[in-house]
Amino acid sequence: MKAFSALFVYSLLLSFLRTSNTLDTITPSQFIRDGETLVSASRFFELGFFSPGRSKSRYVGIWFVVSNDTVVWVANRETPLGNHHGVLKVTNEGILVLLDSTNTTIWSSNTSRTAGNKINNPTAQLLDSGNLVVKDGNIESLLWQSFDHPCDTLLSEMKLGCDLLSGLDRHLTSWKSAEDPAPSEISAGLDRRGLPQLVVMKGDKIKFRLGSWNGLHFTGLPWFIPNSWFNNEFVMNEREIYYECRAPNNSTFIRQVLNPSGIGEAFEWVDHTKSWELGTTTRSDECENYAHCGAYTSCNINKSPVCACLKGFIPKSPKDWNSADWSAGCVRGTPLGCNDGDGFLTYKSVKLPDTSSSWFDRNMSLKKCDEMCLENCSCRAYANLDIRNEGSGCLLWFADLLDLVVLQMDGQKSQDLYIRVAASVLDHTEKSRHFGQKNQVIIIVCSAILLTVMLVLGLLSYIRRKKLGKEGMNIGCQNDSNNEGWNEDMELPIFNLITISNATDNFAINKKLGAGGFGSVYKGTLHGGQEIAVKRLSKNSGQGFNEFKNEVTLIAKLQHRNLVKLLGCCIQENEKMLIYEYLHNKSLDSFIFDQTKSRLLDWRMRHNIISGIARGLLYLHEDSRLRIIHRDLKASNILLDNNMNPKISDFGLAKIFGGDQTTADTNRIVGTYGYMPPEYAGYGHFSVKTDVFSFGVLVLEIVSGKKSKELCNSDQHLNLLGHILFQAWTQWIEDKPMDLIDEFLILSNSYILSEVLRCIHVGLLCVQQKPEDRPNMSSVVLMLSSDNSLPNPRQPGFFTEKALLGEDYSSRNEITCTTFEAR
Repeated sequence: MKAFSALFVYSLLLSFLRTSNTLDTITPSQFIRDGETLVSASRFFELGFFSPGRSKSRYVGIWFVVSNDTVVWVANRETPLGNHHGVLKVTNEGILVLLDSTNTTIWSSNTSRTAGNKINNPTAQLLDSGNLVVKDGNIESLLWQSFDHPCDTLLSEMKLGCDLLSGLDRHLTSWKSAEDPAPSEISAGLDRRGLPQLVVMKGDKIKFRLGSWNGLHFTGLPWFIPNSWFNNEFVMNEREIYYECRAPNNSTFIRQVLNPSGIGEAFEWVDHTKSWELGTTTRSDECENYAHCGAYTSCNINKSPVCACLKGFIPKSPKDWNSADWSAGCVRGTPLGCNDGDGFLTYKSVKLPDTSSSWFDRNMSLKKCDEMCLENCSCRAYANLDIRNEGSGCLLWFADLLDLVVLQMDGQKSQDLYIRVAASVLDHTEKSRHFGQKNQVIIIVCSAILLTVMLVLGLLSYIRRKKLGKEGMNIGCQNDSNNEGWNEDMELPIFNLITISNATDNFAINKKLGAGGFGSVYKGTLHGGQEIAVKRLSKNSGQGFNEFKNEVTLIAKLQHRNLVKLLGCCIQENEKMLIYEYLHNKSLDSFIFDQTKSRLLDWRMRHNIISGIARGLLYLHEDSRLRIIHRDLKASNILLDNNMNPKISDFGLAKIFGGDQTTADTNRIVGTYGYMPPEYAGYGHFSVKTDVFSFGVLVLEIVSGKKSKELCNSDQHLNLLGHILFQAWTQWIEDKPMDLIDEFLILSNSYILSEVLRCIHVGLLCVQQKPEDRPNMSSVVLMLSSDNSLPNPRQPGFFTEKALLGEDYSSRNEITCTTFEAR
């Protein structure tokens, strides 16, 4: 009897010790059964088994001790237990597992740990923050935590965002219903494209956009600012990007919840009423629906109709617009003049437009931001990055402005947005601010003088046109001997000399865009307002009549979005001119090789440019009516439209291949060192693989921001391809390809590493020594757009002194180094 009594007391003592020692912690020798709980040290949070609402399914969750029906985290959201026989334990490997009555694992934490590192005495502990953590007992290192895997609730000290080193993305996912905690299709997190912004997603589509962080709050949540019961924090550095909300002290309980409709709500526990008080909520009016009014519009819930075009814009589809279908948005009513008189209209108290296609700089002043936007024809708008104090940083938009909403600020500090418009749209105040912000009186005087000069010039131009006759303003064929035989095979208009002379102000020096080996390029404006680029061949240029006709006939038959569009030509009075569409952003080299402008090219733009050039070459090589070898593909021959889409230009050196022809030879080698493959530069052999090689060099330039070295002195027995290929190849074989990436992309963290490495890989495949080893452009396009494994590249085609010593080709080849400037 005494033995039995002693055993009973001993068991009771062990039970007591277990309860007191494992109030907030369990080890591999302990576990939690259904009906038992863990409670944090200060009794703030409790962990155990529960059934939501009237559901009979069992889940492991964490809830507030003061409000046990407020569940903030669920382990087995998608795999509920059907009875009360579940067990939660931590294994010797430091993994939390939930077992059913048959000892089958229903859920596990999948703890991440370094291979080969032994875990000793792991423990699972519920902290006073509501965070369930698993630690290595010996070194107290964190193996796993529930805060890295949130459900529908954000607690104080939880991070919403991404760990850039591990790739962990923390986002909220709402319950399917009040009785089903399984993840619904509604989620909320940070969209990291461009300037990160808070978004609510429905599946893979944006449902609501709460905006980017402006130093005080997300631009779409101006009322969600720090107050007496919480503080906001937004962190963005090279290691992580996240939003965090903190309570002022441990005794204040706050939570932010994403409900199944996508609405976010913030609550504070009020102890004297024993209830949750709703502090703030995201609004659910129609203006909060993403891009409700379409592009270049503002949505104002206090007006009827709620949608309106921005000043200077008109409905894209007036019929739909008048029927209250605003989805098509608006377009510019007055075209921009690029640098010729554009300005900015100020919009106050707005939710900034979608920033997924934006660019930002933390240190740039607003004045410098204004100037940079004005200098770039693709820039649509700008704003301060941070509105605190006097404002700081620069934020630029390069795509259509979407989801701009007018807000009611109620005396709070507002966010100003500056939207680019043509000069004629600017009111007097905006003109005086954006035309250099000069003294108003000086601007009025200058404007009056300018108007007078314009009237005089207009009168002189009118008198001149009257003398020349109306025929000078029309497009048509001229009775010039140089035109004979052209009309038979031309598929585009022939402009007369008077028309082009008038359009370029008689080839005025201020209209000159650049100069190259074959002449100069001028900007012009036709009588109807259409802007053009005029390539005027020098009378002493190396491009003769046949080469000129070759370029005309080639481009006239080519139609592709990634090829420059030829509008016509002029051959009169010993003049040979090509008339192209005018592209405001000029050429690629003016961006990637410029330390300031290169910062405007984030990885999304660069990848789009690479893909566009590849598609253009594929069309030339395989999909057009003619098989065409460009032979002078380089950065200065890639023009960029208003949306930074690439267009291949300059076909003066191009060659046409027959349907079954694959290679050819030439006695006259023309092109640009740094882009020529060895078999062409040394022996005159060219094929589609010639362009593939040039494309590979171009890809490496775009990724690195460094120019392929050009040598024009044939006496220098150096690597004619310069350091870019040598550097790329060296870093590749040393397994250091990231060293090639443009420093700006690294600092701004605006790149997707897998895409960058794939482009470097494809670039090296394109520049291999032997033409037969290089892929064709159809393979290149596929490589760039897929995740399939790629073959290992072989050594690039370094063209060295040894290649020159094999045979004397001096009597056969005329090697010309040409370098065309931006236009």
